[in-house]
Amino acid sequence: MPGILELPGRFPRLAAFAAGTTLPLAFAPFGWWWYAPLVTAAAAAFWLDTTPREAARNGFAFGAGAFLTGTYWLYISITIFGGAPAALSVFLMLGLVLIMGIYYGATGWLVARLTGGEARHLLWALPVAWVLFEWLRGWVASGFPWLSLGYSQTDGPLSGYLLLSGVYGTGLAVAAVAGALVVVLRGRRWRIAAAVLLLAVPAAGAVLGRLSLTQPVGDPVRAALIQGAITQDRKWLPEERGPTLALYRRLTLAEADADIVVWPEVAVPAAQSQVADYLAGMDRVMESRDADLLLGIMSYDDAADGYSNSVLQVGRGTGLYRKRHLVPFGEYFPVPDFVREWMRLMSLPYTDTVAGPARPALLEAGGQKLSLSICYEDAYGAEQLYALPAATLLVNVSNDAWFGDSIAPHQHLQIARTRSIEAGRWQLRATNTGITAFIDPRGAVHSRLPQFESGVLRATVQPRTGLTPYAATGNWPVILICVTVIFGAIVRLRRRS
Repeated sequence: MPGILELPGRFPRLAAFAAGTTLPLAFAPFGWWWYAPLVTAAAAAFWLDTTPREAARNGFAFGAGAFLTGTYWLYISITIFGGAPAALSVFLMLGLVLIMGIYYGATGWLVARLTGGEARHLLWALPVAWVLFEWLRGWVASGFPWLSLGYSQTDGPLSGYLLLSGVYGTGLAVAAVAGALVVVLRGRRWRIAAAVLLLAVPAAGAVLGRLSLTQPVGDPVRAALIQGAITQDRKWLPEERGPTLALYRRLTLAEADADIVVWPEVAVPAAQSQVADYLAGMDRVMESRDADLLLGIMSYDDAADGYSNSVLQVGRGTGLYRKRHLVPFGEYFPVPDFVREWMRLMSLPYTDTVAGPARPALLEAGGQKLSLSICYEDAYGAEQLYALPAATLLVNVSNDAWFGDSIAPHQHLQIARTRSIEAGRWQLRATNTGITAFIDPRGAVHSRLPQFESGVLRATVQPRTGLTPYAATGNWPVILICVTVIFGAIVRLRRRS
């Protein structure tokens, strides 16, 4: 009689694909954090009692299903707001789905190879293989770390691992629970050890989540976040520039008590040089209030001879931060010249923006040093660690208007929450149409504005200093553990053969 979690059946790849399509339920806005180890256990079940080749095929199907449903919003950004032909949008989406599927296919192959069909080996093989390939897809060819397991746990007991070992260490814990679940249900040996692990890992995470490993420093800071709610289809219309600038100025002038005011990514729909008088006026206002304004704008980089997606600081202090991690096919186009020429002829975006320096000097606003990120950059937590421990606040500016009323803004907010837990710091997050929010050091949303509504969000936040274990070490301890365990297992398998 087939046992529990013997899922492949007659159509294993179709079943694996169907299981993968449900993975996004573990993430925001659904928030089924408890579902993450369950669906991971289901994936592992497709990799037992089969050859590595079949496991790779099942893994590919699982990953393709997950990214088909988890990133469907790319169609909204590319076609509905980007203006690209639907066929091109589908082509790019399916390309991403196929590439992401390859990573899961490789995970399945490696798990099947390491376990040899014995469920008990999932206790170690599943976590290290899963996380290693998550880490690889997070940086290879610019990377796409969306739907990494650790992000799903911001509201669950495993969130404590985020401050200890970051999103990948938390993914290790999720996969360990998943492996233990399979062993308890299907294994013939090590069931007791798996049951202990099934209870111990969440319990330890809950204890870690109670720790406070950073310390308050200095006086609280009064901050205001401006959400203009300018839809993407109107943002760059010439007739909208004046009303947009007037809206942000009016909302900012009402915040006389704020130490820091933050506008969203490219809140100013113009290049810096085109609105010099307007910016000079805002500079005078903020300086007279002894306050700082951080605003998103496109600035020209003379050295690189191109425009950068930037955050400009005016008022009590001045400075400029240029976005470092650019979005492929959004901010730069890794295509041959003939493709770029075709894009130009089709009236599609084809010009690259310029990336800023890898480790820029920190801006200081409201008397605090800031760890700044622009939009998609906050998905790369390790790239922000250089700013700690000097930075006492995190600031993220985004424009999720590109994704409309989809799940993407909610997924993005969950990623930002993860960054606050990892760093143990308050985060000021200003977005164009939402979700604008203040996030506390435990990753909880202190307050937020409704999506698609213009408004101001105010809060008093406490700067913090010190380093969490993750902030001190980054991802390397977790990755070294994964590589060492896998290498040792491969050596052992070769000796046996």
